[in-house]
Amino acid sequence: MQTSKKEKRKIKGGYFWKILWIDLSRGEVKPIEFDETFASKYVGGRGFGAKLLWNHLQRGKIDPLGPENLLVISPGPLAGLYLPASGKTSFVSISPQTGIYGDSSMGGSFGTELRQAGIDALAITGKAHTLSYLWIDNGEAKIVSKEKLKGKGSLETEGLIKEEIKDDYIKVATIGPAGENRVRFACVTSDWGRNSGRTGIGAVMGSKNLKAIAVRGSKDLPVYDLPRLRNASEASFKSLRENKNFTFWQEQGLMSVIDYVNEAGVMPTYNFREGVFEHAKKVNGYEMLLKYKIGDSSCFACPMACGNICLVKEGKYRGTVVEGPEYETACMFGPNVGVQNFSAILKANQLCDELGIDTISAGNLIGVLMEAQESGLLSEKELDGLPLHWGAEEVILEMIHRIVYRKGIGNILAEGSLGLIKQWPQLQPIISQVKGLEQSAYDARIAISMALGYGTSDIGAHHTRAWTIAKELEMGMDWPLEKKADLVIYHQTLRPLFDMLGVCRLPWIELGFDENQYAEYYSAVTGMETTLNELLQRSKDIYDLTRAINMRFGISRKDDYPPERVFTLPMTEGPHAGKILKREDYEKILDIYYQKRGWSKEGLVDEKKMEGFNDPLMNPPSL
Repeated sequence: MQTSKKEKRKIKGGYFWKILWIDLSRGEVKPIEFDETFASKYVGGRGFGAKLLWNHLQRGKIDPLGPENLLVISPGPLAGLYLPASGKTSFVSISPQTGIYGDSSMGGSFGTELRQAGIDALAITGKAHTLSYLWIDNGEAKIVSKEKLKGKGSLETEGLIKEEIKDDYIKVATIGPAGENRVRFACVTSDWGRNSGRTGIGAVMGSKNLKAIAVRGSKDLPVYDLPRLRNASEASFKSLRENKNFTFWQEQGLMSVIDYVNEAGVMPTYNFREGVFEHAKKVNGYEMLLKYKIGDSSCFACPMACGNICLVKEGKYRGTVVEGPEYETACMFGPNVGVQNFSAILKANQLCDELGIDTISAGNLIGVLMEAQESGLLSEKELDGLPLHWGAEEVILEMIHRIVYRKGIGNILAEGSLGLIKQWPQLQPIISQVKGLEQSAYDARIAISMALGYGTSDIGAHHTRAWTIAKELEMGMDWPLEKKADLVIYHQTLRPLFDMLGVCRLPWIELGFDENQYAEYYSAVTGMETTLNELLQRSKDIYDLTRAINMRFGISRKDDYPPERVFTLPMTEGPHAGKILKREDYEKILDIYYQKRGWSKEGLVDEKKMEGFNDPLMNPPSL
């Protein structure tokens, strides 16, 4: 009797062995089966996305906003299972914001539903002839033309699709008008406020005439040893609940970071010129708790419940309700632009969610224009006659609309940092960005590991690749450069692993959760005994792979530097007044970093290593 593929596999759980390949131009949906070697080598989530994108690049050049670009959506083999914070999904593509490799993870339950539909990943290419959404019902998919959704907000679209399908329990990932208008930092939204926020994935969907992806699933997830997984998970949940910071974390979530970074003197203030904000107590987590918070929200299976549901109860923004803000949003629409009114921050958050743009990039770029007007680099006339002064909250809200609908100065800002520099080269020194991605809300002037993390991030200046600033502040400035380089590389290896598995990093980084548990989960789910070090090696390989992708677009050492003002503009206030990063020290740590990664002095991956990515696994169908 012939042995089935399932019986031959050493991996006994974790995967449905199914990727849906969707060509929107042709209106075709093809299920593609991948093999065990592919699963073992690339794991899932970001790993699947990077590999499929690498294969796709072999076909030729890709315009990020062209139909030939590929969008991969993959949750990972642990997503949707009974273990802490297993609600993450990776969105991977060539970024329209940076022109290089891009990805962004989304929390909530969208990835869980995709897995319950029997799908390990979606690979989407082409462009629909009319505005459409993708409807996936337990693994069966069809493209639904829906021009009536044109111009609708992200949250409104989610509700309309649920209403059309007559099922409030489906999961829907949507774009707003920003994505339709190809704003380069448009995001994807699900669960009424969970976002795949960075690198412009929403613009990729917009360029494909793909307004939304709706999913319904009811399949059991494949687990090899359920009792083992249950025992490990219950011990993990107990450990998290007993953590001394657990209750505090549920109360404030990421808003607790406001006080921490302000006291540490590293909170971006007035367009990254300063590291402390004199009105921080007006926009911190305690202000939120006292006047605005009305509930908690949580991603799938997460006991931390770090999402804050806030309502403005009085004043000119009365009635504004939003899931948020998180620290990054509160900082970029608060201290970074001089706003001390928490209700205005909530309104900006709500607008960005509904219209579909990344709050980090939007707040960063508006801050740039404020400094440009104040310093005389740009006139009020050049800025549509808008008085872009620090704290001008109503002008900030107007700017969000102008960006989304590409009106006047908003049309330039919608092109992101690179577009702004192309229009006004004199602004380059005051824009905090790396590789075209606007820096997130942690200053790096006094933390060389954070500067290195920003500089060498494969997607640009984003903290989720290597949030090392707390450890460096704890260890002190005299900590050896080699140790700091090791710290960055460890973060850049462990954090991508979370995205490959489909879990959230916050239990580890915020509550000290033991990362070895993820190897135990993976072993129980797949039936393949695996150590953390083995998983980390696969993640390290993926970081080499994303670097290899970026090398195809000309990325090298010249692109691996933090924003210019890290080296040139000392803060005048706070505990680090007068300090800047020494360029010669950064050159030294960059050399150390490359050596430890096994890259050349110019930051290039070895040719033999690159050849290893050219295996024929999972070659996609012809376009």
